[in-house]
Amino acid sequence: MEKQKEVIWEKELKPINGFLMLLVVIIGFIVSTVAFFGGAISVDPYNELVGGIVLMFGMLGWALFGTMCAGFKIVKPIEARVFTLFGKYYGTVKQAGFFFVNPFCVTFSPTYLAAKAETARKAKEAEAQGKPNTTTAPTKAISLKIQTIDNQRQKVNDILGNPIIIGAVVIWYVDDPTQAVFAVENYYDFLRIQTDSTIRNVARLYPYDIFTEDDEADSEQEKTLRGSALEIADMMTMELQRRVENAGLVIKEVRITHLAYAEEIAAAMLQRQQASAIIAARKKIVDGAVGMVKMALDKLGEDNIVILDDERKSAMVSNLLVVLCGNRDAQPIINSGSIF
Repeated sequence: MEKQKEVIWEKELKPINGFLMLLVVIIGFIVSTVAFFGGAISVDPYNELVGGIVLMFGMLGWALFGTMCAGFKIVKPIEARVFTLFGKYYGTVKQAGFFFVNPFCVTFSPTYLAAKAETARKAKEAEAQGKPNTTTAPTKAISLKIQTIDNQRQKVNDILGNPIIIGAVVIWYVDDPTQAVFAVENYYDFLRIQTDSTIRNVARLYPYDIFTEDDEADSEQEKTLRGSALEIADMMTMELQRRVENAGLVIKEVRITHLAYAEEIAAAMLQRQQASAIIAARKKIVDGAVGMVKMALDKLGEDNIVILDDERKSAMVSNLLVVLCGNRDAQPIINSGSIF
């Protein structure tokens, strides 16, 4: 039986104002310094015990207030810090400002080490190329800003087995920083992998396009990747949100940025599309031409302009269809004699 994962509920801290505690620490350092030097320069033999106590008080004050300096934390706007105390979850600070927390607390960020390694790599590349280092130092704070992930282009088979190239951009943000850092190992990599899997799984459920009118008549409600891109992107958004919901992430939108046939079948599919378009156009032309011929024959018969037998009607229909359905302009021939 699979063991149930521990769910860590977010506990928002109400930290002490950092400027107030900074004043306390400064005063404490001053008092400790006075006590230390006061006890050290004591020369009265009757007060050696008192001087030693004062000296020890000054040293302990330095150690105490020096340790308290580790408790000062800065939280920028639209950021959060998740703290752990001796391996256990301590709390989360979401409000921006300068605060004081337990000096033994540690800011927990699973993406910090990866960001630090990436920053060092970019700095080395810039140094090797003789360019200035423009990379910023990574931070352990969890950004709550809206971010984007470019899934790049990947090859997927649609429901008909045709290989296509599809790319998408995901717009997302961290809603629950506590779940984001504790529910998964690295929420950024987790989102990237789930994005890749979601786009593949949804794209292979639909055809790239419908080629013939018979298919359209049989499946009027069927969606295609090319014709229903917005609806399919919404489905990708819902599917991806379902996958990453337990990680404290919110998916605002998935946008398909690239959609095309793979190179190995692109030329063949283009010819097929051209053929389908030509057939559809010819069908429209023939339908229109037949209607025009029928209208001409009916008009001639109603007004008794010319009375034609079946053989001459057939010849007229043939000539009109050739003129109306031909690719080139007709060359008129003037008959100066009788038509009979």
